[in-house]
Amino acid sequence: MGIGLFLSILAMVSAALVEIKRLEIARELNLTHEKVEVPLSILWQIPQYALVGAGEVFTCIGQVEFFYDQSPDAMRSLCTAFALVTVSLGSYLSSLILTLVSYFTTLGGQTGWIPDNLNEGHLDRFFWLIAGLSLINLVVYVWCALRYKYKNAA
Repeated sequence: MGIGLFLSILAMVSAALVEIKRLEIARELNLTHEKVEVPLSILWQIPQYALVGAGEVFTCIGQVEFFYDQSPDAMRSLCTAFALVTVSLGSYLSSLILTLVSYFTTLGGQTGWIPDNLNEGHLDRFFWLIAGLSLINLVVYVWCALRYKYKNAA
């Protein structure tokens, strides 16, 4: 699971770097205040999608296996279902973070990080924020994993 969490950090860093490049191109071509596409190939998103996909494989499979192996025999189905509940809770948390970022970055009439016209925003800062939160998540995971006592296999 730790590998998957680390890959998710790399995905957000990659996304931030691509967004920085996209914003540079928008500024160079004077497209900042226009709702038009920036001439940057969609293929620049391949690394992010590959890293997110690989991270999900490592994290989700490891999580389901952990819930199944470490739960009491009579509760395996319920504990495995908790693995899916964590995914839904993560979606709600993601929505909350996005709402909070939108609210706080638009205070005082500012454009904000994620406006309707992304050429005027700073989506890169949002990606850096998510990368930072993911790093904190990885540190907490490693801390907990080092202290966890595995159930003996029967």
